[in-house]
Order: sequence, then structure tokens, then C-alpha cells
Amino acid sequence: MRLFNFVVVLVGVLLFVSCGQRTPVAPVAEQRPHTLELHGDVRVDDYYWLRDRTDPEVLAYLEAENAYTNTVMADTQGLQSELFEELKGRIQPDDSTYPALDNGFFYYERFEEGLEYPIHCRMKEATGAPEEIILDVNRVGQDHEFVSVRGPVVSPDSRLMAWSLDTVGRRKYTLRIKDLETGQDLGDVIPEVTGNVVWANDNRTLFYAKQDPETLRSYQIYRHVLGTRAEDDVLVYEEVDTTFSVSVWKTRSEKFVMIHAGQTLATETRFLDADRPEGEFRVVAPRERGVEYSVAHVGDRFIIRTNLEAENFRLMEAPVANPGRANWHELIPGRDEVFLQGVEVFADHMVVTERRDGLRHLRIIPWDGGEESEIEFDDPTYSTWVDENREFVTSVLRYGYSSLNTPRTIYELDLVTRERKLLKQDEMLGGFDSKNYTVERFKAPARDGVEVPISLVQPAGAPRNGTSPLLLYAYGSYGSSMEARFRPEVVSLLDRGFVFAIAHVRGGQEMGRWWYEDGKLLNKKNTFTDFVDCGRFLVDAGYTAPDRLFAKGGSAGGLLMGAVSNMAPDLFAGIIANVPWVDVVTTMLDESIPLTTSEFDEWGNPKDPEYYDYMLSYSPYDNVAAMDYPAMLVTTALEDSQVQYFEPAKWVAKLRAMKTDDNPLLFKCDMEAAGHGGATGRFKQYEETAMEYAFMLGVLDGTL
Repeated sequence: MRLFNFVVVLVGVLLFVSCGQRTPVAPVAEQRPHTLELHGDVRVDDYYWLRDRTDPEVLAYLEAENAYTNTVMADTQGLQSELFEELKGRIQPDDSTYPALDNGFFYYERFEEGLEYPIHCRMKEATGAPEEIILDVNRVGQDHEFVSVRGPVVSPDSRLMAWSLDTVGRRKYTLRIKDLETGQDLGDVIPEVTGNVVWANDNRTLFYAKQDPETLRSYQIYRHVLGTRAEDDVLVYEEVDTTFSVSVWKTRSEKFVMIHAGQTLATETRFLDADRPEGEFRVVAPRERGVEYSVAHVGDRFIIRTNLEAENFRLMEAPVANPGRANWHELIPGRDEVFLQGVEVFADHMVVTERRDGLRHLRIIPWDGGEESEIEFDDPTYSTWVDENREFVTSVLRYGYSSLNTPRTIYELDLVTRERKLLKQDEMLGGFDSKNYTVERFKAPARDGVEVPISLVQPAGAPRNGTSPLLLYAYGSYGSSMEARFRPEVVSLLDRGFVFAIAHVRGGQEMGRWWYEDGKLLNKKNTFTDFVDCGRFLVDAGYTAPDRLFAKGGSAGGLLMGAVSNMAPDLFAGIIANVPWVDVVTTMLDESIPLTTSEFDEWGNPKDPEYYDYMLSYSPYDNVAAMDYPAMLVTTALEDSQVQYFEPAKWVAKLRAMKTDDNPLLFKCDMEAAGHGGATGRFKQYEETAMEYAFMLGVLDGTL
């Protein structure tokens, strides 16, 4: 009977289409009270039953929500099509990456017009030589809606290639080996892996990672010898601490295979001579709570980035023969004003990525004690990075640059002459001209006195009288900094009068490690209040007005969207929440859910009453109230392995039951062709973007 009711809802929505009625009725999820009790606190979850993705009633409800969204958005289909073609039309249809040299071959990816996925290629010894296609993702994914490939990873002798394929979106890959001389796949097939794989130097041994089948935590490293059965592979490392995940990689020097175990507050690295794959892995330094470190190799030394006695990290060296912590010696000290974000090590130099006042800088330091140099940038806000540099012995550095009005640009710097050469800048079609858009960077005062950076791009000459619509974006978790990089899709908003802004809220690491620490655990609410304060600052400064201000965030940024919708619903005209994590307490109490155990040090463990109370105080799902909310568009995917579909599904159901406004609340669940990152394919991803933009424009003109 219950399933029948859901079918009625779905059919009813579709009937509105056929009858031409203007106001479809939203699906209503049945309330089935489920009691959750901890620390003497009782919560009643009316929509707990939506957790079962195999339940026909759950699937019927999701389909009804999709039908409702399609019906409400039906009048925007023409606009969505226009936006999609516009977004797609800015992308070079037959683009390619700039070739990167590795062991005598130049590797690159290219696209063919009309195809969604890259074609991985190489040329021997020189650009312009005959092309060899090593992996065509369009071909291997031609029978699947979802296609995710990890690799290719080519063997040291350049003859074999490891690659992995996921066609569901649950991050469960199948590993295969291809003979690049014959073009044929070998018989080695290893299912249910993470896609993380490296070669030993014998060209016949691989190390790969496997995940827990239930939680999807990467926890095992296996050794495989070509031509042997996968069932006979040797387990070389298993991580028993459920708060840690593991990965395997190889130093740029090609000398060592490394196993990295990490969680929020600690890391541990093991190393093995890549020439002796059957040997035993050794620990660089045993794990210690509160101590993080990462390792690179040059000569007889490991180069170690660590927060040991340095909040903003420092750089150390240690002998390979005896790399324990007692033998660490300082190369670059920790500094209060500089966050040492990363280091890339080469035979004759290293490149240090530092962040000062929120902006990245690249510093080149020769090993021979020669003069250091820094790459300078003039824009008020930008993104830069060390690009693909495969060769360990090299006299050039390839790096990237982008800003909010500058497409992705790749340069090559001669480290001897200091001459810079432009290799490639992404071509934007459709008459794009960076001079039509202006970029600003400023700081907004938070309620506790902290100044929060904002990066902003707008049409040149845009008024400051509150008439411009504005999309405010943020993330604010895991220490992930939101870079002020070029986003091609945003041009379609700018050309329609929008302003686009990034709020660099606490929880990222834009302003240093303290910026992260001040936005997690019992400081997590700073992330949310920073975002609200940035929004109010932009309104007060005349960039926009509350009836023209939109907010967008995904995953943990979706948590941010849920929190601010409860905290400041009157500040926003609309909110877009992509794959949002919104049921904080219930999820963090369920250790069978992927990512839960590894994130206690990010959010807190609600089994502790202090964290339970604090998390409950901001959890979006638990704080839905009988009040007016902005227009909202929520998206998810049934097979999302990181934020389970049922979190936004429950949230939307509860909002429908409690909110007091008639603003649109739309929920879109991809039932088969998406993972946590949405749909795959360079063009298909823009279908959701077109829907989001049509949603905002519809809210602005009152048609939704």
C-alpha cells in the first residue's frame, strides 16, 4: 500500500505536465518515527527509513522528487539548453594538454570533438613524432553512463601500463594491465581496488591499495606479480586503526616505493627500495598524535615537511639510512606569517609552495647553495601551482597560473637563465576577453574581529548600488583552501550581470594552519558565521542585496549551506547545496558509513557529550525549524560513496514538512550516472550547471 502511495505521487506530478497546470504538488515523504537516544537526549527522526537504497519505496520517493523538479523547471528547459550549449561552446572541442617528458616519451591527453573523455597518448623522444594512443577512455567507457579512470601508470621500462576503471561511482575500481607494445590487455585483472597503484623497478611487480568493502576506507596494500592470480597477492601492509587511511606512491627519484598512512592529526610513512620489491617496508618515523609529516627523496636524504613544533610547518632532512625523528635536521624553520604548504624535490633543486596573507608563492631553492628565487605575480588574487614535472633530473620547472579572469596558463621556467616561456593557455571560445571583467580582493570583518578574505570577479563597470545578483561560494573544511582560479562556467553568470565571489572562510588553510584549526571541532561554527558575515559585508558594500544574493557549496560546503540556511535564511534569495552533508550527528555515530571513523578529529566524536551537544547545535537536519527559507536547489547521487544520498533526501523531506514559505524547494537525485563529484565527462557535467543557473535566474525573475 505504501509503495502504491508513492507511485500515485509520481504519477500525479507527471499528470500536471500533461494537463498543463502551473503549480505541481511536491512529493510528501511518509513520516515513520525512529527514536535515537544518547547521553540522555532523545531525537526522533521521521525520515530515517529513507536510508535503504534497495527499498522500492525509497526509490519511488526519489523518482517522485526528480519528477517534481523536472516539472517545476519545465519552463526553463529552453534556457537550460541555451546555457548548456553556451557552457559547452566555450570549451575547445579538440583540446590537448601540453606534452610532459618522462623516460624518453612525451605524454599528453587530448580530446576529440564530440567526445566526452580524454584520449591518453605519447610520442617517443620528440614532440611531432608519431602518436601512440595508450588509453582511449571514450572506448573503454562507451557502454557506461558513469566512467572514472585512474591512471594510466606506465612501468619504468615504458612497456606496460596499469589503469583502473569505475563505472558505478562508489570508488570501487577494477585494475588491468596493458602491454603497450602489442596493445593487448594482459590476463591480470584485480577487482575491488581503490585505483591507487605503483610499479616496482623490476617492471613485473605492482603495489596497490584495497578498501574495506563496507566503509570504503583504504586500509590494505598488496603486492602483485604479473602472471599470478590476484587471490595469491601478498598483503604487505594493513592499517588496523580505523581512523587512518593508506595510500601507496613512488618518489620522483624512482628509488623508493612509499606507503602513507594518515588521519586528521597524524601521519606515518614507510619506505621500500624500489629495486627490491620483495623486501620489508621500513618506517621513517613512528606515528605520534598531533604530528604530521610527508616525505620526498633526493640523494642519500629524505626531505620532510612536518608540523612538529611548527604550527605552520617546517622543512627537515634526514638520512635514508637512519631517518628516525632523532636524526631530523631543519632546512626551513616554521614561521608565524608563512604557511609552508608543500615541497617538490628534484635532483638539483626543490620548489617550495608557501602561502603568505592567503596567497600562494613559489620559491626555488638550489641544493648547491646557489641563489634562491621566487616567482612573482601581480594580480590581487590568483592561484599558482607546480604543474606536471615528471623528470627528476631537469633544469626547467613547469608551473601553472590562473586567476578569476585569467584562464589556466602553463609556463616553463629555465632555472639556469631564468627565462620564462609560455607553453599553453586554455583557449576560451565565444569571444571571451579578460578585460571585460575586473578582479578584487578584500577582507570582511567577522563578528569576532577576524578579517575574512574575499576574492571577487564582476563585469567591468558593474554598479555598486545593490542591483547586481551575486553568487557567493565557499567550502571551509579539512584545511582545503579555495583558490581564486578561473572557472569557465562562471563567465555565463558574469555576462548576465552576476558578481561571483569566494569567501575564504575558516576551516580552510588560506591564512595558515591556525585558520584551519579555528574552523573545526569545537570551533566549527566559525565557518558558518564567517560566511554569513561575508554575505552581509557584500550587501552593505553595495555589491548585491539580500533578494539578489545566492549561496553555493558542495559536500562539506553543503553542510555550510545547510547551516547558514538555518542561521540566516533572510540573507539569501537562493541556496544551491550539492551532495550536502547535513545529518551530522547521526552520520558520525554510524561507523559503518564511509569516512566516519577517519573524521572524528575533524568534527568530533558525538559519543563524547561535549561534541554531541556542539554538533547537534549546528547540524542542519536537526535544526530545521518552522520558518521561512530561501529558494533551495539540492542535488545528490544515489551511488555517492562519500555523502550518502539519504542525507539530502531526509533534509529535503523535513524542510518540506516544516518550512512556512512557498519558495521553491527542489531536489535532484542522479539515479545511475554520478558519484560524489557529479556526472563524468567534460561536457555532461555542465548539464547540472545549466540547471543551477536556470534555477537562480528563475528565482530572480519570479518565474520559479
